[in-house]
Amino acid sequence: MAGQVHLLSLPLITITWSLANWPPSGPSALPPNEARVTRVTNDVRLLDPLAATRRASLNDSVREGTVVRTGKDSHAELTFSDQTAVRFAANTTFSFKNGTRDLSLGEGAVLIQAPKRASGATIHAASVAAAVTGTTVMVEYHPGVCKFLVLEGTGRLYRPDHVGDSVLVDPGQLVIGNPKAAVSDPVDFDIARFVKTSRFIVGLPPLRSESSMAFEAQKQQREKSNKTLIDTNLVIFGGGTRVSLVGQAQTNAGGQKTAAPTARSTPIPAQEAARTSP
Repeated sequence: MAGQVHLLSLPLITITWSLANWPPSGPSALPPNEARVTRVTNDVRLLDPLAATRRASLNDSVREGTVVRTGKDSHAELTFSDQTAVRFAANTTFSFKNGTRDLSLGEGAVLIQAPKRASGATIHAASVAAAVTGTTVMVEYHPGVCKFLVLEGTGRLYRPDHVGDSVLVDPGQLVIGNPKAAVSDPVDFDIARFVKTSRFIVGLPPLRSESSMAFEAQKQQREKSNKTLIDTNLVIFGGGTRVSLVGQAQTNAGGQKTAAPTARSTPIPAQEAARTSP
């Protein structure tokens, strides 16, 4: 999942990140329990439990139970019959059953655009899940770390085995933490910055939800102008949950102090880790 992450503040701390999704280009005549490969780059494998593992090709039909796995510098997109589109970052494993009712992220990062007419789209990652019908979201999972980000629409992140442990996530909000811990409150991220820098979006055809994301980005800009939403110097570099304060000296791998980029009132670009870059 590439993009630029920078924190904002809404009296307290708020976040700026970038993400996106793209327009499904797949067929509508698929059975509800199948998807079609509508984009494939480099090493993408289909691990079908009823057939031999094979490389994915454009327009391949993918049935439920098949694991889709992207390798290094590899990307893919699946489109379902209800026009839900799922885009894959590199080093990602994903499967589904019952169409979009039960999407499962084994590891890595995906961008999901689920139309309002989608029948109960839900994404699972370890011990957390999110209801994503009528939204454009990004989900990233690695052992001990889960991120859930909403670009447009409203999603709900929850832990199925813990009654009441859930949170409603609005456009421009991000939840990040350990999937084994209680769900944390969302913070704000910069939609426009993410859209301009995310490899889920840059250089790809526009998403069906492009106008909705633009509307939410403009709404954030008005909130910045009114000082109800304020840019910060807080940035998340790469995978994980560590937040860096840009503008202060940082220590490099050799233990030497280096000058960090300076930021005061505008979001700071922060490249996501290569292992999750789409």
